[in-house]
Amino acid sequence: MRTLVTGGAGFIGSHLCERLLADGHEVLCLDNFFTGRRTNVAHLLGDPSFELLRHDVIQPVLVEVDRVYHLACPASPVHYQYNPVKTVKTNVMGTINMLGLCKRVGARLLHASTSEVYGDPAEHPQTESYWGNVNPIGLRSCYDEGKRVAETLCFDYYRQNSVDIRVVRIFNTYGPRMLADDGRVVSNFVVSALRGKDLEVYGDGSQTRSFCYVDDLVQALRGMMNQDSEVGPVNLGNPSEFTIGQLAELVIELVGSSSAVVYRELPQDDPTRRQPDITKARQLLDWEPTTDLRDGLGRTIDYFETLLQTDSVDT
Repeated sequence: MRTLVTGGAGFIGSHLCERLLADGHEVLCLDNFFTGRRTNVAHLLGDPSFELLRHDVIQPVLVEVDRVYHLACPASPVHYQYNPVKTVKTNVMGTINMLGLCKRVGARLLHASTSEVYGDPAEHPQTESYWGNVNPIGLRSCYDEGKRVAETLCFDYYRQNSVDIRVVRIFNTYGPRMLADDGRVVSNFVVSALRGKDLEVYGDGSQTRSFCYVDDLVQALRGMMNQDSEVGPVNLGNPSEFTIGQLAELVIELVGSSSAVVYRELPQDDPTRRQPDITKARQLLDWEPTTDLRDGLGRTIDYFETLLQTDSVDT
């Protein structure tokens, strides 16, 4: 297969590119380097089956591919709120462009949606049939509603134009190659602990998240793309639920840091609970995460420790 990965130089995308190359695919990695980094895929540039293209999905691209993993979009509040209009454009125009490409060449598209389509959920854990509780005019809506519209577009192209789609909703994912300054809770805590700074917890620390290690997620993405019976949406994430306070304590323990935990005001529309129901993924893909949070955090800490030692946190 010749496979296009949009956002391929990003955190998840770069791991996916690696795995697809290992599977024997030709990989075209497309990224505008807003949150992606060349260093994430630099080790792949010598592979004759790998090609890197600097391009923004807001603009059409003419390529011949068999499959598209559509991951392109800033995914952390710091980045998607930096330019909310651009975030909406990426979700809407970028998805239209990728669906149009797949319609033209007959490719299958896997769209990486998000647990944020559920908003601050009134249902717990979240199943794919839940329609969500999203503020359409809040600070997070550029991402939350953008992703919801992107799902709408996928299913409209599927129904109207018979485009072969797969839609997944990705829950909190962590691991090496996260950006140190992306505002996500795992990277925030790890970098602060390594630097001996206080860990900032928003709210009282009782809000929950479910953390999936990136290798587990990549396995699920491949499984979803390769199966022929379900278009989705399918939740992908770790059903083990942790409070933010528990995560902070675990990071401090694993780093061996003297950092303290300090509490800040909870941001607007920040979800209080987040846990995926992955029954559908278990049945359809025979998949569930296998990496324990302690083990995954250990690998992530090792990555950031090396990054901080080389003073390359922004490259």
